[in-house]
Amino acid sequence: MPIQLRTSGLLTALAALPGQRISVATIIGALQDRAYALLVVLLGLPNCLPMPPPIPLVCGLVLAFVAVQMLAGRATPWLPQALLSKSIGQAELARAVARALPALTRLERISRPRLTMLGGAAAIPVLGLLILVLALGLVVAAPFIGQIPLGLAVCLVGLGLVERDGLFIIAGALIGAVGLMLSAGFAYAIVSGISGLF
Repeated sequence: MPIQLRTSGLLTALAALPGQRISVATIIGALQDRAYALLVVLLGLPNCLPMPPPIPLVCGLVLAFVAVQMLAGRATPWLPQALLSKSIGQAELARAVARALPALTRLERISRPRLTMLGGAAAIPVLGLLILVLALGLVVAAPFIGQIPLGLAVCLVGLGLVERDGLFIIAGALIGAVGLMLSAGFAYAIVSGISGLF
């Protein structure tokens, strides 16, 4: 897959992969050096809209798994064979990409390579730590709306990686800080409520 493709182009190419069903292993192979960035975007996208449990929890746990590998400095993500062998229908993948493309295209209009050192290979472990913190916030986010700022933050960081746009990464970190404060407040309210019962 040509490295000059933008996020929308990468997703469109994924949706055009041949076969009635496409395995996770095939998707990871097609992403090549963009695998980390696109996985981050794909795991953030569902949380940009109100979603019922356990979607934020599942996305947060998988995102944390990916982030730990970035933090460890792995060149490409490792996924268990049981997950790599899973597949998604080509039609379902194409529909999901079609829903995501309008928003991604709008973001691409204002994105360009800048502050590229923030998205370079040397920054991957640091970004892994940032994404890990955001992922843990997703795990404890308030149902339905609490995950939206964190989902947006994750997508912006992922887009920053794909587009080599450090400004998007900074924006994602700032929005993520707001989302983490909201998640922390929600978690504190739950703990306080439980403590009040005893």
